[in-house]
Amino acid sequence: MPFGCLALRDGRNLDNIYDVTDKYEMGQVLKAKEFCELCMAKDRQTNKVFVCKKFLKKDGRKVRKAAKNEILILKMVNHPNILQLIDTFETRKEYFIIQELATGGDVFDWILDQGNYTERDASNVIKQVLEAVSYLHSLNIVHRNLKLENLMYYTENNHNKVVLRDFYLSKFENGSITEPCGTPEYLAPEVVARHRYGRPVDCWAVGVIMYILLSGNPPFYDETEEENTDLHNRIIFCRIVAGEFEFDAPYWDDISVPAKELVCRLMEVDQMLRITAADALLHKWIAGNGASEKNLKDGVCAQFEKNFAKSKWRVRILLACLISIGAFKTTGISKKQGQIMTPLGSLRNKFRPGLLQSSSCSSFNPLVQAWATPVL
Repeated sequence: MPFGCLALRDGRNLDNIYDVTDKYEMGQVLKAKEFCELCMAKDRQTNKVFVCKKFLKKDGRKVRKAAKNEILILKMVNHPNILQLIDTFETRKEYFIIQELATGGDVFDWILDQGNYTERDASNVIKQVLEAVSYLHSLNIVHRNLKLENLMYYTENNHNKVVLRDFYLSKFENGSITEPCGTPEYLAPEVVARHRYGRPVDCWAVGVIMYILLSGNPPFYDETEEENTDLHNRIIFCRIVAGEFEFDAPYWDDISVPAKELVCRLMEVDQMLRITAADALLHKWIAGNGASEKNLKDGVCAQFEKNFAKSKWRVRILLACLISIGAFKTTGISKKQGQIMTPLGSLRNKFRPGLLQSSSCSSFNPLVQAWATPVL
């Protein structure tokens, strides 16, 4: 699939692998995503733990572009609802991106764990997403891969702060964009139809997220075909282009009129008429008293478990505590090969998405949660 990207400055001196390992103690590979591997990185001086993305240059042009793109975007942004860049390295064989570590888990699990879940809770999540998106759009940056799986709570003890991650598909809107990319269920009609598009695609994706948060159901679905098949995706895409979604009973019976109104404005098929992130922040469901306080937990959780527990585009992984036994000690440097090695070897071709779960995970707390989610 075509992949738009930005170029980094030429003439930059390459780092040595020991520049990375002298500063950070690298943990073993925890997960292999489409473009990169994830591991933990502990600062040797401060003992602070971060998350590290490692992109292997040998994996091809798309991977190299994804790494360069994410580095360039992250160097430009500074917002409380975006995981911040800590450090970057480029060696002869790899790109390393060191970022803040979010340990609060995903929104799915937070909702499932609550005794009470209301529109006001969903409004708080959507408000923070819109603030991050409005900030990105003010910089002419289109995220292009907004989805519920890319939202995390920043810390385990504070579930008031939501952070956005994964910027390797993001792009500057220097004129209209044409190449399609993203996760099928969240694609805007103009992307599916291969029309020119820009920042409004992010607002559509926020509408999809909001729809799921309020009902536990995706707005566009097909139960007749196996997920991720070509026919399944074609059916989904036809419904997206037509804007065929409904506020089905009984799931939407208790949802307020302002909530439904904002969903419709975010998921307006005509991108020229779609509400902007900045304007959505002023909507009464976000800024006023439009969000209901009625408990939605039972209905929403039941649909979450039905629709997403088995979903192939959301594989949940439990990772051991950052300082669990062997998390950092098992990783060493192969002087012969000059690269970071793990006792497990390379997981890239074995786990796409990857699933690595230590037998000792249950003995340590807190747990760090992450996902492996396919991206087109």
